[in-house]
Amino acid sequence: MKDRATLVCSDYKGLSIRKQCEVLEVPRSSLYYKPKGENEINLKLMGIMDRHLTDHPTEGVVSMVYLLTGLGFVVGPKRIRRLFRLMGRETLYRRKNLTKSGLREYIRPYLLRNLKIERPNQVWVTDITYIPMQKGFMFLTAVMDVYSRRILSWGISNSQDAKWCKQVIEEAIREYGKPEIVNSDQGSQYTSALWINYLEGLDIKVSMDGKGRALDNVYIERFWKSIKYDYIYLNPSEDGYDLLKGVKWYIEYYNQKVHHTTREKPGERYYGPTRKAA
Repeated sequence: MKDRATLVCSDYKGLSIRKQCEVLEVPRSSLYYKPKGENEINLKLMGIMDRHLTDHPTEGVVSMVYLLTGLGFVVGPKRIRRLFRLMGRETLYRRKNLTKSGLREYIRPYLLRNLKIERPNQVWVTDITYIPMQKGFMFLTAVMDVYSRRILSWGISNSQDAKWCKQVIEEAIREYGKPEIVNSDQGSQYTSALWINYLEGLDIKVSMDGKGRALDNVYIERFWKSIKYDYIYLNPSEDGYDLLKGVKWYIEYYNQKVHHTTREKPGERYYGPTRKAA
């Protein structure tokens, strides 16, 4: 296992780390797939918060304080903000360092309002979500084609850096070609020079949700709700490799079996009736 793990190359352009590990049968938990830890009470609080935010994605710090104190926990806004940061939910409240660090130049307007989406690869959306586990937590990111609702690429990590997000969307572009628009929230990954320069360098339009407007990215929010209630909450993973296998199974199921309001499977709608969905 150790010998095969040395074959995995993070800078290899042909295959993502996830694909390399699948081919080599190397658990990515042996690389960077180890859950992030936190004390037991904070993990419990984060688990409660995650379920609530999955159902009510627009609620913020004050709502969480009321919810948790109502359940008997002693918490204040400062603690909730820290847990929000750990969970990657900082876009629910104003990031004061955004203007200080000069990152405002990388914010882009929301382009999807009143846009008629009528073909594959017209609009992709992407996001990151917190994944609770038996002992810790990790993060899942995904790229979805809005027209078909097909998940085009995804990744799991114990960090939320821009390089990881870029690798996941690079994988989607290699396999499916360029979209016209990519929409995300205003998280630090998506307001980074690395992310913006990569997409705009390919002549892809970048769209961003309004600050604190989680429902601007409602398509992928619905997917997070589906995967969490259908799989994650029912099957809390022991480690990164266990989570990797479970998420892979669910996304394959989702793409091939789940019907949406279109009354078509995501794979069939993406490829059209004349081509068998992969």
